[in-house]
Amino acid sequence: MTLRLPDQRLDHWRDRLPDLLSRCSQPIVDLDCGDWVLTCSDLADLCAAVSEAGHQLGRITGKAAETIVSASALGLGASRSNTPSNRELQPNPVTAAPSELLFHHGTLRSGDHLQSERTILLYGDVNPGARISSTADVLVWGRLRGVAHAGCEGSTTAKIVALQLRPLQLRIADVVARGPEDLPQAGLAEQAELKDGVIAIEPAVIQSFQKR
Repeated sequence: MTLRLPDQRLDHWRDRLPDLLSRCSQPIVDLDCGDWVLTCSDLADLCAAVSEAGHQLGRITGKAAETIVSASALGLGASRSNTPSNRELQPNPVTAAPSELLFHHGTLRSGDHLQSERTILLYGDVNPGARISSTADVLVWGRLRGVAHAGCEGSTTAKIVALQLRPLQLRIADVVARGPEDLPQAGLAEQAELKDGVIAIEPAVIQSFQKR
């Protein structure tokens, strides 16, 4: 059974959620988030509400890339709807500043190289033999098993974040390191950043990656 959140122009999902859950008759509930941009905290609240109502949350779909990223960061099954969100259908004003985030949906395979002067948010995997590089941060909501380079023009504050951070090689600015060899903990995103001149890997601080 699929539970569809209300149109955000009419009601807030938090106000309607109890009523929507009371109508669910199936033990497993899929969630269609529509245009809602939901953070990890929002989705954690949704999961708790679904569980308290006696159901299990299944798959999550939505039109906003940020929602799918948040769901993936929590280890939830998620996919993006084919229909663009209302926000994406609206043309940007001519005077608007360019987005500081490049979103790429798809897996990078051996021989591929995705590069940008903006922070890259990739929803997919980076396979061995593939490369991803940015002058800013590299965010991979999937498995990073190729080569990642953040701050490729010298930024020492750049980060590399992935749900499974097991690359062949990591580079931040001009510092190089090999990825960890131990198995990653399921559902736990990790980040690599420079500390005292060396690349340190630790649990990631998940944020809402809303487009600026």
